[in-house]
Amino acid sequence: MGTVLFPFPAFFKWVRNPSGYFFKVGEAGKTRMTTNLTKPISKKLLFAMLIVTIGAEVLLYLTRYSYMAGTLYDAMMVSSFFIGWKLYQRLKSPTDHPKTKRQVTLQFTGAFLIFFIGSTVINMYSTNTFQDFSVDYDQYVQDYAESQAYDAGDGGASTDPVWAFFEKVDMIGYDLFADTLAGLEEVWRLAYMILLLVIFKKIFKRRWESGRRDIFLMSALFLTSILFGIDHTLDSDQPWSIRIGAIVTFANMGLLFGLILLWTRNLWVTVLVHALYDITATLSWYYIDYAVELFALAVLVVHMILFTLEKLHQRRLERQLDAVELVQAAE
Repeated sequence: MGTVLFPFPAFFKWVRNPSGYFFKVGEAGKTRMTTNLTKPISKKLLFAMLIVTIGAEVLLYLTRYSYMAGTLYDAMMVSSFFIGWKLYQRLKSPTDHPKTKRQVTLQFTGAFLIFFIGSTVINMYSTNTFQDFSVDYDQYVQDYAESQAYDAGDGGASTDPVWAFFEKVDMIGYDLFADTLAGLEEVWRLAYMILLLVIFKKIFKRRWESGRRDIFLMSALFLTSILFGIDHTLDSDQPWSIRIGAIVTFANMGLLFGLILLWTRNLWVTVLVHALYDITATLSWYYIDYAVELFALAVLVVHMILFTLEKLHQRRLERQLDAVELVQAAE
């Protein structure tokens, strides 16, 4: 009856989500998930999925040479919202219990805290392991922050207060817009996982029909994580010593997002975690020191409050259920 909504440290073993299902579910549960994900796909939807996966990677590579490719990539990310709206229901099972708003919020807060802690460990590992990448990334952040720094006394800035205000809005607004679009990369991940599972279903038909599909789901998760890492190197030409560090770092980040997607079975929670993490990371570069840490602390406080309220609510339900059972036994 109890529900663990912040499944840490047992995240990789026996983790329950608010609907009552374990992350490491039985064969029937995993079969239902893979069955739902590989339901028949219309030609139009298949074409759209190929556009937001392979097409997005082509545009990312072309951003090395063309500003227009970057604009088209942003437009593709916006349009991927509608594809996500078609796909997100495939993560759910008809037997899932509907979640309350508080349970969904707990999913988000728990997922964000898991990603915050995981990404901190990944960053520490990459800093110590991939020195060239670490130095290059730090320099990139510093250069970007300096290029975006706003100085009202700068001769390049407008002296008109209205123009100055909108210059500030444009600078901050573009960053927030780009980070929000980054969250929609989770639609890319889900689309790629579905495409890979469909391929596995066709090639390994006998094993698929036997119900032993763990290897397919984990392979799709692993491959999309590797692609996520590679995609973060497509827009620039860098030495391999830097590129390998970037691929490993972002592949690990992608693996975390993929695990969160499969645990919550909620595309939009994962999109929100990705977008808000990127937004707070950007804010921490040149607007608010330690923005990520401060936001994570606020999320932790909210999570503990909601978690306590949810446990009290569950205990009330348990007492009511026990009282009903006693009355029925007496009768």
